[in-house]
Amino acid sequence: MGTDVRRTAERLSAERRPFVAATVVRAERPTSARPGDSAVILPDGTVEGFVGGACALSTVRMHALRVLETEEPLLLRIQPDGEEGEPAAGIAVATNPCLSGGALEIFLEPRLPAPLVRVVGDSPVAGFLRQLAGPVGFEVHGGQPVEGDDAVVVAALGQDDAAPLEQALASGAGYIALVASRRRGAAVLDELRRRGAGEAAVARVHTPAGLDIGARTHAEIALSILAEIVQERAAAVPDRTVVMPVVAAGAVDPVCGMVEPSAGGWQRLQHGGVEYAFCCGGCAERFAADPSRYVPAGAIPEGKEGR
Repeated sequence: MGTDVRRTAERLSAERRPFVAATVVRAERPTSARPGDSAVILPDGTVEGFVGGACALSTVRMHALRVLETEEPLLLRIQPDGEEGEPAAGIAVATNPCLSGGALEIFLEPRLPAPLVRVVGDSPVAGFLRQLAGPVGFEVHGGQPVEGDDAVVVAALGQDDAAPLEQALASGAGYIALVASRRRGAAVLDELRRRGAGEAAVARVHTPAGLDIGARTHAEIALSILAEIVQERAAAVPDRTVVMPVVAAGAVDPVCGMVEPSAGGWQRLQHGGVEYAFCCGGCAERFAADPSRYVPAGAIPEGKEGR
């Protein structure tokens, strides 16, 4: 990455904001981009950096937003009109009628914030959780649970455990655990019920915390808790529905990625009850010949969700 793009990426990572890092890995003349050119693409479609001219940029933006949805890296091959090429696993091929003979290959890598584990308390188990979580790939914060936490572990050893558990339940964290014996854990759950928590909420609290691996030491208990967090996250299948982005002035051509100008006037085709816009007859013909190539399984246009 260039210095400015690298600084932007570092700032976004520090702010725990998702983005896509785009790097040109191959370029055929005549193209304005060169191998090593880079940019970051934000979830709102903002692009900072340079990976090609306006036509290529629209295609990069569209596929970058898809990469953020799928959380899978992608090699994007942009080729001029008239060239043939079939996509393979991990590769997307886009035909761009604006290119005047050159071609680009751009690697799109999603950069997502590490899962945030909130550890409440200063017990020995809490200390080992803070030590072990980083190498596993988690980011650890202390303090009280807040919205945005991915997991909350209360390891305060009896110092008003119900209060942080209430906050954890309200935070929407996917995993919530209490480090306690079965007897004390049951008592804390009863306290949550007395405070008004419903059975569905109480059932979300893992206590005793961690997988049953025969843990005896504080470090082993911390390890069992991290293993349970990994297991819970793996079991929670993310929503891979890809939202076809609508950015800038208007609709996005699903074939070449160009954005329709505000004046409109593009050709339209219907597919699966959805209207798609195309910058030229060539893109419309390619789409009509094989819509599944340009509309990923489960894709829906932005603004149509839930309708």
